[in-house]
Amino acid sequence: MTPDTGNVILVPETLCSVDADNRYRTYAHIPDGDVSGVRFYVPPYMGGVEGFEVMAHMPQLEVCQLPTAGFDHAVSFVPSGVTLCNAAGVHDASTAELAVGLLIARLRRIDDMARAMPSGEWISGHYDALADRRVLIIGFGGVGQAIASRLSGFETEVIPVARNAREGVHSIAELPALLPTVDAVILAVPLDGQTKALVDRDFLALMRDGAVVVNVARGPVVDTEALLAELNSGRLRAALDVTDPEPLPADHPLWQAPGVLISPHVGGNTTAFEPRMRRLIVDQVDRWSRGLAMQHVIVA
Repeated sequence: MTPDTGNVILVPETLCSVDADNRYRTYAHIPDGDVSGVRFYVPPYMGGVEGFEVMAHMPQLEVCQLPTAGFDHAVSFVPSGVTLCNAAGVHDASTAELAVGLLIARLRRIDDMARAMPSGEWISGHYDALADRRVLIIGFGGVGQAIASRLSGFETEVIPVARNAREGVHSIAELPALLPTVDAVILAVPLDGQTKALVDRDFLALMRDGAVVVNVARGPVVDTEALLAELNSGRLRAALDVTDPEPLPADHPLWQAPGVLISPHVGGNTTAFEPRMRRLIVDQVDRWSRGLAMQHVIVA
C-alpha cells in the first residue's frame, strides 16, 4: 500500500518536518477532533495517557511509532492489527550520559554539595571515585551498550547482564553470584513480567555495603519499599531517574531518604532527542510508504 495525499500522519509539532516533500497531509494537532483518517501516528513525547487513548478513534490506523524506547505504557492502547514500533536508538546516548552522570554525582556526593551551597557549607572530604570500580549493567541492549561505552573511559570494570547469556554477556539467572562482587548496578531493562520488581529485597540484600543502584529503566523495576529500607539503614545508595510511583508525590518518603539522588525522568529528554527522532520518523514513513518492513517492531 502506498499512501497518497488522502492519508494522514499525525505527529507532534516539533517533529512535523516529515512533511517536507508534501507527499502526506501531516498534522501537528488533532484537526477539529477528527482523527478518522490517520494512518501513521506518533504520540506526543511524555504526553500522558490521552495521547494513547485517541488511537481508539483511528479506524484506519496502520502504524503507531512511539517516541520512546519503553513501550510497556502503550501496548494496551494499540488497536488490533496496528503495528507498534518503539524509538530504539533515539535515546541511547542521552540516557547513557545521565546514567553515568548520576553514578558519579552519587559517588562524589555532588548533590550534597549543591544542597550545601545556599548555606555556604564547605563539605570537603574523602569521596568515592568511579575509577577501579566494578559496575554491573542489567539490560545490554542499545542503552546498556551505550552506558558501557561511556564507562570505558573511566577505568572501570563493566559486567554486562542480559535476559539470556551470550558471548561476553551474563544472564539474569547469574545475578545471585554477581551482585556481591560489584560496587554499582545500573538498570537499563525494559519493563515486563520478568523485570517488574526485579530489584527486590533479596536482590538488594546481595549487594555490597555502600553499593549504588542507578535506575534509568522504569520505576517498577525496583521495589520502592525494599529500596527505602536499605537507604534508611544507610547500607546502600541510589540514583534514580525513574521511580514508582511516578511522578513521585511531594510527600513521598523517598525524597527524604539518605543517600539517594532523584532526577525527574529526564534521561532521554535532551537536545539530542528531536533531530534523532525526526530522522527515525522520516525513515519509518519512507519504509511504510514503500511497503517495506518497519524497524523496531514491538507488536505487528
